[in-house]
Amino acid sequence: MKYPPLQNYINGQFVNASTDHSLPVISPLDGSQLSTVPLSASKDLDDAVKAAKAAFPAWSRKPIKERVQVFFRYKYLLEKNMDELAKLVQEENGKTYSEAVAEVEKSIELTEFACSLPQLVTGEILEVSKGVECRTEHVPLGVVASIVPFNFPSMVPNWTIPNAIALGNCMIMKPSEKVPLSCVRLAQLLKEAGLPDGVFNIVNGDSAIVTAICDHPGIEAVSFVGSTKVAKIVYQRATSNYKRALALGGAKNHLMVLPDAKPDMTAQNVAASMSGCAGQRCMAASAMVAVGEVDHIITKICEEAKKIIPGENLGAVISKESKERIESYITEAEKQGAKILVDGRGAKVAGKENGTYVGPTVIDYVKPDMSVAKEEIFGPVISIMRTETVDEALAIENANPYGNAASVFTQNGGMARYIIDRASAGMIGVNVGVPVPREPFSFGGWNESKFGVGDITGKSSIEFWTKLKKSTTKWNPEAGVNWMS
Repeated sequence: MKYPPLQNYINGQFVNASTDHSLPVISPLDGSQLSTVPLSASKDLDDAVKAAKAAFPAWSRKPIKERVQVFFRYKYLLEKNMDELAKLVQEENGKTYSEAVAEVEKSIELTEFACSLPQLVTGEILEVSKGVECRTEHVPLGVVASIVPFNFPSMVPNWTIPNAIALGNCMIMKPSEKVPLSCVRLAQLLKEAGLPDGVFNIVNGDSAIVTAICDHPGIEAVSFVGSTKVAKIVYQRATSNYKRALALGGAKNHLMVLPDAKPDMTAQNVAASMSGCAGQRCMAASAMVAVGEVDHIITKICEEAKKIIPGENLGAVISKESKERIESYITEAEKQGAKILVDGRGAKVAGKENGTYVGPTVIDYVKPDMSVAKEEIFGPVISIMRTETVDEALAIENANPYGNAASVFTQNGGMARYIIDRASAGMIGVNVGVPVPREPFSFGGWNESKFGVGDITGKSSIEFWTKLKKSTTKWNPEAGVNWMS
C-alpha cells in the first residue's frame, strides 16, 4: 500500500476506529491498493459528536469575521498544496490531472465565497414603532453532518465545509469509502489554518454510519450528495428524526441541439460534457435530443469523441463494477436497435491493464423508453434521441424524473428563452454543456435530483446552515404602552 491504513479524525487527532473491519482503497488508474479505510461503528460517531458538541459553544460565539480568518488561511493552503491535492484526487478517483486541478480550483472558489459571508449575513434592523426596534440574526444550528460521494473527493466536501463552519457550526464529515484520502488531507490543512479541535471531524464507514448519522440525536442537520435512490432514503430517515436535510441525487441531463447551432462549438461542448470526469458527474451530458436536421453536428461530435483517449485525456471510472455496468448499458442499447457511432467498450490502457477505463461512447437512434435514455449511466456515454420539433424535445426532457440540468445549443435568443422557461431543471445552459453556476450563485437541481429546500452552495446555503433569530427591544419608557407591548 502506498499510504498507511486510514483512521478517523476526532477532536483534532487521528484515532483508530472501534472496530477491526475495513475495506481496501483501490486506485481506478491501475487497480493498485492505496490504503484501507475503517468501517466505523456507532461508538465512533458518538465520540465525534461529543467532540463537536464540546467545541460548538466557543466556536459559535466567535464573531463571524474572526471565524472566516481560518478560511482565508485555508484558501492559501489549498493554493500552496495544489499539486499534491490534485495528484491525490487523481490517484483515488481516476480523473486526469487537469480535471483534478480544476476540482481543487473549484474548492478554492468555494472557500473564497465563505470568506465573503460576513458581508452576507449582517441581518436586518428596523425601528418598527417609536423607540422599538426589531432585529434579525443568523444563528448556527450546532453539530451538522455532511455525507459526500466518490466523484469529487475535494470539491464536494468543500461545498459544505467552508460555509457550514464559517457560519458557526461544527461538522461531522462522512467521506465515500472509495475516496477517503482527500478528506484526510483537508482535515490536516484546516488544522494548519487554525481551526480549533473538534470543529471538524471525520468518521469513515459505509451505509451503517450513514444510517447512524440520520438517527443520531446530537446532529441537527444532514447534507447528502449521491444517487437518487440513497438520497431519498437519507432525506426520509433524517427528517423522520426531526433533522434538517438536504439530499442531492442523480441526474439525466438533456442537451437539445437545434439546426442553427454552431457546429464546432456544439460538438466540442457536447463531447467535453459527456466525457469530462469520465462522465461521473451529476452535470454530465447524458442524453442529447437532436431537433430536426443536425446530422452534420452529430458527425462532428463523433469526430471530437474520437479525440478523447482513455489514459490520456480521459480518466478511469471508479471501479470494475462501474465499468461492467456502463458497458452493459451500451450492449443493451445495441441489442434494442440503437446504433453505436463511437464504441468505448473494452478500453485498455497500456501499462495499466488493471485500470477501469471506458472509452467515449456515442449512441444514436435511441428511443425514449430505452434504459440508456432514462437511467443515469454515470460514464462517458451520450444517447441521442431524434425529434422534429422543440416541443417534442421538451416533452422528452420534461418526462424524465430528474431535474438537475438541461442545455440548448442554438443561435436564436427567442428559442433559447422559450426552452429556459419550459425545461424542468434547476440549472439551464445556453450553448454551455455543463451549466454549473459559479459562486455566489448556488448549486441545486429540481424534481428527483434534490430533496429538501434551498441549495447546498452559494447564498442559498445560508438558510440551510443557520436559523433566524428575531429580537424586539424597547428602552425608552416614554414610548408608552401600545399593542407592541
